[in-house]
Amino acid sequence: MKLKVCGMRDAENIKALVELKPDFMGFIFYDKSPRFVGNQLDIDVIQAIPREIRKVGVFVNATVDYILQTVRKYNLQYAQLHGNETPDFCKSLRLKGVNIIKAFRVDEAFIFSQLNNYKPHVDFFLFDAKGEGYGGNGVTFDWNVLKKYDNQKPFFLAGGISPDNVSELLDLEPKPYAFDINSKFEVSPGVKDIDKIATLISKIQEANETPL
Repeated sequence: MKLKVCGMRDAENIKALVELKPDFMGFIFYDKSPRFVGNQLDIDVIQAIPREIRKVGVFVNATVDYILQTVRKYNLQYAQLHGNETPDFCKSLRLKGVNIIKAFRVDEAFIFSQLNNYKPHVDFFLFDAKGEGYGGNGVTFDWNVLKKYDNQKPFFLAGGISPDNVSELLDLEPKPYAFDINSKFEVSPGVKDIDKIATLISKIQEANETPL
């Protein structure tokens, strides 16, 4: 299992997180988010992030042009689409060379068959809790609903993941490809608690090394 840390924007915080070597680092390009990067994202710091840490731009109902410009500017490896983007939108973006993580807000009534039209056009799914905003709500959904997923496409799991429930997450079936942490590991919006994340990474490494 891999780790994505989302909602980064502070240069010193980013540099500290790089030392921990998470698998993915996310930057939010949605102006209604409290973690919107705005003008705070230092392009030199972003471009200095080692290649093995995959950079993800998070977008909500953005235009293809805006996504392409941002991906190129910051040399992002993935665009995470967190709005109401259609399969055709994903297809058009992917044909332009952009790797895609398509996010869905999940509750007990979520219909997993709606994912079928997206499968050919995305690299990963991301399942987040359904809340008031497009992610970053700090709430979980009933992870048991994931048993309805056919698991044909690897997925990220997000939504209220905290130091208190991570042990439960590590035992999930089907197993997520990665999980996505944000608000529960913050000192303030956009600034992460590096010590908490270091402890979490140790737990993930232990779980990955445990024989079946």
